[in-house]
Amino acid sequence: MCGIVGYVGMRSAQQVLLDGLEKLEYRGYDSAGVALTQRDGIRVVKSKGRLSTLRSKLEELALPQSGCGIGHTRWATHGEPSETNAHPHCTDDKSVVLVHNGIIENYQELKAKLFRSGYTFYSQTDTEVAVKLVDYYYKKTGTPLEAISRAMLCIRGSYAFGVIFKDYPGKLFAARKDSPLIIGKSENGSLIASDVPAILDQTRRVYYIGNLEIAE
Repeated sequence: MCGIVGYVGMRSAQQVLLDGLEKLEYRGYDSAGVALTQRDGIRVVKSKGRLSTLRSKLEELALPQSGCGIGHTRWATHGEPSETNAHPHCTDDKSVVLVHNGIIENYQELKAKLFRSGYTFYSQTDTEVAVKLVDYYYKKTGTPLEAISRAMLCIRGSYAFGVIFKDYPGKLFAARKDSPLIIGKSENGSLIASDVPAILDQTRRVYYIGNLEIAE
């Protein structure tokens, strides 16, 4: 089962995400990735295989420190294990980036709708459909919460989402339906995770997001 970690706060998001994903390795996975807010936008880094490969890749890139990001370990459901199909998934301009656990049952139907609206797709995943659906409604409404809630009304299936927006570099958004997702609050920031062990070294203050709830 996939793993999600997200962080916003005063610590290095990259380190928090990698440490949290490491604690979720017991779930099994075939690829991993992170998205980190930077001064000029959002940087997405992904790799096929072990988390150590992603860690090495990030060390080589030596990105500027970021205080906000999302991370994911994937177990392939839609599309083969590959860097392209790995999470996080994003819009073409990386203005909206999303990680997802669960299965979107009507993703083909939603994909066809987005095609008609001018969207193109680079992966074989249902998750790319989700992030571009959020972007579709973000362009219509101009607010992340409204965009996520509108997208949720269209999606059939189960999901836990962690979402970041280029326009809101210090904010982290989350939503869930029938897939586990929790919030942690520490002295230096806030976290989301798909399971408690991912954040126990950061905080014991844990809140459970209710079904069909959105968190900011």
